[in-house]
Amino acid sequence: MNFKDIVGHEDIIRHMKSSIELGKVSHAYLIHGEKDSGKKMLARTFAQTLNCEAGGINPCGECQSCKQAVSGNHPDIITVTHESDDMISVDEIREQLLDSMVIKPYKGKYKIYIVPDADLMTAPAQNALLKTIEEPPAYGVVILLASNLDKILATVLSRCVLLSTKPVKDLDMLEYLQKNLGLTEDKAHFCIDFAQGNLGKAIKLAKNDEYAQVVESVVSVMKSIYTMDLEDLKSAVEHIEHFKLSLDDYMDLMMMWYRDILMLKVTGKLDKLLFRDEYAVLKKQAEILSFAAVEEKIDAISTAKKRIRANAGFDVTMELLLYRLKEV
Repeated sequence: MNFKDIVGHEDIIRHMKSSIELGKVSHAYLIHGEKDSGKKMLARTFAQTLNCEAGGINPCGECQSCKQAVSGNHPDIITVTHESDDMISVDEIREQLLDSMVIKPYKGKYKIYIVPDADLMTAPAQNALLKTIEEPPAYGVVILLASNLDKILATVLSRCVLLSTKPVKDLDMLEYLQKNLGLTEDKAHFCIDFAQGNLGKAIKLAKNDEYAQVVESVVSVMKSIYTMDLEDLKSAVEHIEHFKLSLDDYMDLMMMWYRDILMLKVTGKLDKLLFRDEYAVLKKQAEILSFAAVEEKIDAISTAKKRIRANAGFDVTMELLLYRLKEV
């Protein structure tokens, strides 16, 4: 890991390097951004640099500390984990962070705790953490990673340096996808349009073995949604169920279909569309759907995603969603 290998996020990298160079490393950071936007890579590279034996503003990659950081076995760089999919408990924060923070670093200058999904911390967990980041030991650094700032207590947020990720430029994403993943230009552009500045999301789609089938299935469902009868809808749900491992991508692509409809309604132009090969169908649907109706369908997809993540019944949730999408 090295800062130069990170695509985009120049402002965050500049801040991290400056804090090291000036000796003004904070005891608490909160890196905010959507899922797959690069928060973990930024945190891990920062942590590696802080404990690098060379003491520079870039990790050397050669010292024992750097090698341990890259392998995930550094004793002074701890990633907090959680058993539940939807929360981090106060016990997990106490056992993995608070109880060991009082022990000095084994070998590094800093003892660094990275907390992915920090917005899943319960209020008691955040309040327990608050006491530590208010009066941390000199060697302690806590890096929280969050997608939803609304779930972070104001008292915790006020004591952290907030660093927010920004969309990566399309040209930078194109260069990365073609150089590192060997994508054709057409596939790279599709992934870029889908990801909307989120390189991690583009990489995830590009590496998905079911990529072509997922896209084909989404197009098939969205093209024929208004002609489907009850049996067709049930059949579509059974088909979608085959893509459970890629369900987030599947539903995001459904949202992008309606984004294309909105783009057509606003601009009438083809060049900004993700599903530009389906221009005729999109144009026809854009003519029969109001702006409010399109927004309602996007909201319905978002709600269905949340229900499925909360372990709601897949079949019922998807059937209800397709019924909602079928409404004009």
